[in-house]
Amino acid sequence: MCVNLCMKLFKSLNVLVLKVGCTGLDGTCPQVGQQPPPQRSYLGLFQGNQDEYARRYSSFPDSLKTKMRGMARDMFYFGYDNYMKYAFPKDELNPIDCEGRGPDVLNPSNININDVLGNYSLTLIDTLDTLLVLGNVSEFQRAVRLVIDTVSFDKDSTVQVFEANIRILGSLISAHILLTDPKHPFGEVGFEDYDNELLHLAHDLAVRLLPAFENTNTGIPYPRVNLKTGVPPDSINETCTAGAGSLLVEFGILSRLVGDSTFEWVARRAVRALWKLRSNETGLLGNVVNIQTGQWVSKQSGLGAGMDSFYEYLLKSYILFGEKEDYRMFQSAYESIQIHMRRGRESCNEGEGDPPLYVNVNMFSGEIMNTWIDSLQAFFPGLQVLNGDVDNAICLHAFYYAIWKRFGALPERYNWQLQAPDVLFYPLRPEMVESTYLLYQATKNPFYLHVGMDILQSLETNAKVRCGYATLHHVVDKSKEDRMESFFLSETCKYLYLLFDEDNPLHRSDNKYIFTTEGHVVPIDKRFRERQWSDLGPCEDGALSQTTKFIHVSVSLQCNRIPEEQRYALPLKSVYMRQIDHMVGLF
Repeated sequence: MCVNLCMKLFKSLNVLVLKVGCTGLDGTCPQVGQQPPPQRSYLGLFQGNQDEYARRYSSFPDSLKTKMRGMARDMFYFGYDNYMKYAFPKDELNPIDCEGRGPDVLNPSNININDVLGNYSLTLIDTLDTLLVLGNVSEFQRAVRLVIDTVSFDKDSTVQVFEANIRILGSLISAHILLTDPKHPFGEVGFEDYDNELLHLAHDLAVRLLPAFENTNTGIPYPRVNLKTGVPPDSINETCTAGAGSLLVEFGILSRLVGDSTFEWVARRAVRALWKLRSNETGLLGNVVNIQTGQWVSKQSGLGAGMDSFYEYLLKSYILFGEKEDYRMFQSAYESIQIHMRRGRESCNEGEGDPPLYVNVNMFSGEIMNTWIDSLQAFFPGLQVLNGDVDNAICLHAFYYAIWKRFGALPERYNWQLQAPDVLFYPLRPEMVESTYLLYQATKNPFYLHVGMDILQSLETNAKVRCGYATLHHVVDKSKEDRMESFFLSETCKYLYLLFDEDNPLHRSDNKYIFTTEGHVVPIDKRFRERQWSDLGPCEDGALSQTTKFIHVSVSLQCNRIPEEQRYALPLKSVYMRQIDHMVGLF
């Protein structure tokens, strides 16, 4: 997401159909000609003790902020140092047994492991720019040299294109840009004998991913490739919308760095192909598609797993590259989401009704398909901040924070109707803290520092083990799995540290930055808005709605998004915060 960047690109419409019934609080309806009984707001049920929220969240001393920054830094180094001691050059650290983990070569069908781990020192690569964010220039330089000297992608490893793109390609590009940035936001981080080796590695990896885009009737890529041999002969023809449609940021930057349009062209073709398949009735896309027939295998439309970063990259691609079609698609998608997925009262911070919530719906009818949401959806408040819809971001974030307070983690799926988890594990995901950080940047409200402190303390209490931080197998009994995914160091620790580090170069620099979906730092640079080729290929017929009016926007640099008098009040009124806590069963 964006740092030091104003998020008011536009204010989107909040369209809501409210169901109004005649039943009063006593369960009766007035007779014809009879005066209805005086109505008492149901919110009165939550009025008592509401000031407890203001007392808890309305201030955050600088000394406590310094303590939390140190705690976040120590958390990162406890995981990183033990990875380097016990696991490198393997991909991940098993933090309970203090051992390294690589691909599951004995069970190629174990895609939970093999989609991510490619026998290429994943955690070290994924962590490069986090070392700079923490100000450790010497270790960053040492890590870069280790990558240059030890990493090769000439491996007999079958990996998911999406994961290799966001975790490996994105990090190599980010580290290369920061190494060679003449503005030196992190000081003198380059070294004399650096000869663009990270960029060469990124280019080599991207070339090995290109076979995924071949022999597909739609232009939507295969989900997996073998880094040595290409698409496996037994590869499936089904992929998720996020997996196929979230390659444009990394592929686009690479194209502009090396002067070869191929990478951006194939990524953009995939986005256009998916966009063409959206519903004519609702404007929504499904979750899983057949890359040969273009038929939707899963018609569920939501904001979480399988779809999340597709929306994210429409907006971020526009910010980075200035291509108007990206923003036109995002604007249309966001309006469809507001119309068909959003439930609850019209305003986050005013009025009657249930708190706003985004639900999973049928892409063609807009009808609710189930009553669960997943932890990946917690990224969406951060995207709403980037889009300028801070009001909706505040409410959705508060809902996820209430779930966190109840369990000390986010269950992978939470059933909002049953007030209980449907899927119980938590693999140290970053989305909740990412949205917390971005809401703090947008509002400077101390409430979000308290949220970050709660997250930090929960991780220390519930996930810390002998050599790192372990996946929670069960958010209720806090049993653990012996795995620390690379995004814990790349994103979760990075966003926690940045939340409490007001003086970080990312916040103080004249440069503007954006985060990739894996949390890698990329400057918003005019060179990424220029290309050495004249066209990116013709838009396919119907790929973009001709009836959607494009509103040209510019990124404002006046960052007073929240009125000064609201900076130190609660972002969400106590009565609504208490209502959400009640909604998830906190009392």
